Amino acid sequence: MRILVVEDDASLADGLCTGLRLHGFVPELVGNCADAREAWAQDGFSAVVLDVMLPDGSGIDLLRERRSAGSRLPVLLLTALDQVGDRIAGLDAGADDYLAKPFDLGELGARLRAITRRAQGQAKGTIHWNGLEFDPARMAGRMGGADVRFSRREFAILQALMERPGVIVAKDRLEERLYGWQDGVESNAVEVHIHKLRAKLGPGYIETVRGVGYRLAEETP
Repeated sequence: MRILVVEDDASLADGLCTGLRLHGFVPELVGNCADAREAWAQDGFSAVVLDVMLPDGSGIDLLRERRSAGSRLPVLLLTALDQVGDRIAGLDAGADDYLAKPFDLGELGARLRAITRRAQGQAKGTIHWNGLEFDPARMAGRMGGADVRFSRREFAILQALMERPGVIVAKDRLEERLYGWQDGVESNAVEVHIHKLRAKLGPGYIETVRGVGYRLAEETP
């Protein structure tokens, strides 16, 4: 899951991005409103973690601007301001959640999963498809009564497919879930991880639609 992180404190941003990666997210970091505005206009993000106090403006003002422009991207405000009035202002500006500094990275991950889940119309924390109970919080699943563990990149691909079961997901979309802006994209990375997932879930669990992408096979009765 690709997350836009807008945070100008370098040390906090580094720890934040490291923690998000450990929880299976792909963070993309910018440090001011101008860069955030440009990045926000791009496609491919699942949510935004937005600092309120930025060097060139207010994160809340930026949020109001993006909501006025029609953006429905889930937004979690992250700030040192924790008065009730500050929380109300952020939520009324269009934020989906609010987390005060200092914060626990596990809680941040859980809140991101919650707001993205709500945006997709899902109430439950787990997804069931063709005998697999997929649990994003654990980056794991259960199938046939046994635990199934996934590497970080296997998890990223499977999560992208599980979010839209039966729908074809293009290869470049899957690559966006694997790599950040600064990462070099390996030409056959998606194919390698799809092969590993099939070894764990069964050869027919993920279908290849040649020249288009991949999708989960239809559910069997």
